[in-house]
Amino acid sequence: MSDAFENSRRFYVNQVSKMIHDKFGQYEDRIAVGIAGEGSDCFGYDDFMSRDHDFGTGVCLWITDEDKELFGNDLKREYDELAKKQPGNNLTRRLSDRRGVMTIHDFYSNILGIDCNTGDCMLTERDWRTLDYTCLATAVNGDVFRDDLGQFSAFRRLLLDYYPDSVWKTHIINELHRFSAALQVNYARCMTRGDIVAARLCHTQGLEAAMELYFLMNRVYAPYYKWTFRRLEELDMIASGRYAALIKELAAADMDISCWEGREYRPNILNMDDKIVMLTERIAGCIVAYLRKLGFTDSQDPYLEKYVDEIIKSL
Repeated sequence: MSDAFENSRRFYVNQVSKMIHDKFGQYEDRIAVGIAGEGSDCFGYDDFMSRDHDFGTGVCLWITDEDKELFGNDLKREYDELAKKQPGNNLTRRLSDRRGVMTIHDFYSNILGIDCNTGDCMLTERDWRTLDYTCLATAVNGDVFRDDLGQFSAFRRLLLDYYPDSVWKTHIINELHRFSAALQVNYARCMTRGDIVAARLCHTQGLEAAMELYFLMNRVYAPYYKWTFRRLEELDMIASGRYAALIKELAAADMDISCWEGREYRPNILNMDDKIVMLTERIAGCIVAYLRKLGFTDSQDPYLEKYVDEIIKSL
């Protein structure tokens, strides 16, 4: 984790935990504490450049709606006083809202954008289908230092257990189609026409789909787009690192219009002189290997649209 995260952890250990014990001892086992939610420090990705906005030392104190009425205002007042005294803290309203005392319901509902049933610890399939994966990543990042009551952690585990099977497969289907349509079909069409703007959009769409497929097949939520590759690279280092290397190479690849000059469009013949086409097929091969490992197919055909119907039949 980053220096900012560790500073906040020490703030909890050395000051916040003592304040809770001394002033709210009778409620101590009802207050969950940790660092999670919005902000690069919750992912451990903050650096020197991150300090130009929404930066400071602080933790989250999660309580139930009932406990908010019982002692929430007093707890907020005591915590805010401690936070103001931290060296270098110049907390913006935005950061203050991300840290400090909040209800379990409000924390998850505000991040996920739905009215979360944290009391019963449940989400409907309709809820799951509306949730954005970056919001889910934000809801389960960071760390929980203490949660004797267990309600905050129970809902966190519900989210970490990942999408219901039907929702998971639907997301995979959508991203397989997006990758194949963008890079295995439309990119070649656009380059043959000399439409480099549309071709660049295909390149970007395919790149995004390839990364999202990696997260889906590894059952991990992809974070906010500027951290997506960083997280993918971290995860892939545990394996061979090959997928991340191919993604990085695809991202850096230039469109070479000279590879397409005088070339007729032939949908069944790949133009492997184009580096983007070549990398597309290598990445597709990796994706198919994942699909085989997950039991979705026995085929080795790199054309990903082929697998859309196969997975639809399993829904």
